[in-house]
Amino acid sequence: MTTNDWPLWEVFVRSRRGLSHTHAGSLHAPDAELALRNARDLYTRRGEGVSLWVVPSSAITASSPDEKDPFFEPAADKPYRHPTFYEIPEGVQHL
Repeated sequence: MTTNDWPLWEVFVRSRRGLSHTHAGSLHAPDAELALRNARDLYTRRGEGVSLWVVPSSAITASSPDEKDPFFEPAADKPYRHPTFYEIPEGVQHL
């Protein structure tokens, strides 16, 4: 297997500042262990992270930006999900 045949991996980093992982980028590697090591060397050189996830790109299913309107349309017709639908009683704070 040559480097051109290696699968693509998506890298997620959790920084010291937050609790959630964020997408940092992509890289090619022959397996998960090497993908994790390469992600560490590439995306946390200056100590930016405390945790890394590497996920094969082939395992990710995503919606298409071109289908944004029809895909998210069902949520738009439910106004009761928005806090503007309800009246806030007097005396309620920090809502």
